[in-house]
Amino acid sequence: MTLNILMVTPRYFPHMGGIETHVHEVGRRLARNGISVTLLTTEPGQRIKAFPREAEVEGMRVIRVQAWPAQRDYYIAPEIYALVKRGKWDLIHCQGCHTFVPPLAMLAARQAEIPYIVTFHTGGHSSSLRNSLRGTQWRLLRPLLAHASRLVGVSNFEAEYFRHVLRLPTQQFAVIPNGSTLPALTHAAPATSKQKLIVSVGRLEKYKGHQHLITALPKIRERSLDARLLILGAGPYEAALRALARKVGVAEHVEIRAVPASDRQGMAEALSQAALVALLSEYEAHPVAVMEALALQRPVLVADTSGLREIAEQGLARAISLQSTPEEIAKAALQQIEEPPVPPAHFTLPTWDDCASQLQAIYKMCVTPTPPHIQGGDKPTPLPYTNGTVHRTGYGRAQPPCPWAPPWSLS
Repeated sequence: MTLNILMVTPRYFPHMGGIETHVHEVGRRLARNGISVTLLTTEPGQRIKAFPREAEVEGMRVIRVQAWPAQRDYYIAPEIYALVKRGKWDLIHCQGCHTFVPPLAMLAARQAEIPYIVTFHTGGHSSSLRNSLRGTQWRLLRPLLAHASRLVGVSNFEAEYFRHVLRLPTQQFAVIPNGSTLPALTHAAPATSKQKLIVSVGRLEKYKGHQHLITALPKIRERSLDARLLILGAGPYEAALRALARKVGVAEHVEIRAVPASDRQGMAEALSQAALVALLSEYEAHPVAVMEALALQRPVLVADTSGLREIAEQGLARAISLQSTPEEIAKAALQQIEEPPVPPAHFTLPTWDDCASQLQAIYKMCVTPTPPHIQGGDKPTPLPYTNGTVHRTGYGRAQPPCPWAPPWSLS
C-alpha cells in the first residue's frame, strides 16, 4: 500500500532557509521511494499570486495557500485546517513548530483522527520579546505535541531540550539529523581563494552573528592581508552589516550576497572556495549550511551555543564564546584555518538519503496498528533514545545532553 503523506511547512522554495532545504531534500527522496508526498505550504499576502495554486516538483505535489499578515512571519493560514481535515491522508508531518501553521495542522489532524508527527526545526530570533515568549508558546502547544505519534529533533540537543521542557515520555522522541549532501563540484576551487576567503553563512538577522566576523576582520587582516569575508544570506539586517563594514574600514573586503535556495550547485561552489566557514549564531538546532561545509571538508568555526556546541563536541568544528572579543575571534578563525581539527576516523556525516530513510521508517511505524499482544502495554520505540542520550544510525557516536539551554527554558 502506498503511504499518502501530507507534509506541512510554513515556507518552501524559492524561499531560503534550513527548513525549506530539509523539506525539499527529504520530500523528493521519499517520493522517489514510492511514497505519495503532498507538500502544503503558505505565501503571505499578495505574494500568493506569483505562484500556481498547485504544482508538481520532483515527484511531490505542492499546494500553496494564503497566509496573513503579509509583512510578518506568523503565517496564519486558516485554509490549512480544512485541507488537513478533508484529505484522505495516512499521516501528517508538521515541519517546524514556531508559527501558526503547525498548531492548525495538528488540531485538524487530531479532530480527524489522523496520526501526525512533528519535526521541531527550532531557530533563534532577533527579537528579545519573541525569545522571551517561547516558553509560553511551547506550554500552549504541549497538549497538541503530547498527542503526536513522534516528536523529531534534528539534533540530540533539540530533542533533549524538548523532552525536558515538555516532560513527555522518552520513547515519544527520535533524532534525525539534517543531511549534508551537495552536488558534485563541476570544477575544483582555485587554491588562491581557499587561502583567503572566510564565509559566514545564514539569514541576515542580528542573532546569526555575521557582525562578529566583520568586527574581527581588521584583526584577521593584520596577519593575513589577502583575507576577505563573504556573507552568504539575505534578510533585513543587510543594511546594518554594510554600515558596520564601512565603520570598521573593511567595506571593500566584505561581500554580501545570496545563493538562490534551489541552486544547490551554486552553494556547493561558494562553500568549496572557503578557507573557513563560520556561523557565530546565538541559536541553531542543526544548521544545514554547516553540515554542507563539513561535507566539503571545509574548516568550520561556530559559536559555543545550542546545537552548534554539539557539532564542536563531536570534533567537527571549533567553538568560541559569543562574548569573545574581535581579537579572540580573529585568533580562533586563523587557528581553525591553519590547524583545523581532524574528525574522528569512525565518524560518518549524515546524508539526505539517511534522513529520508529514517523518516520513512517512522512513517510506517506510525501508521501500522499496534499488535494486539502489546496493546495497553509497552510500545516499541522507533529509534533508540534513552536516558537523555540519542543513538543515531550513521551519525557519529552518542552524545550526552548539552548543558546549554535557551533563555525560554521552563525548568
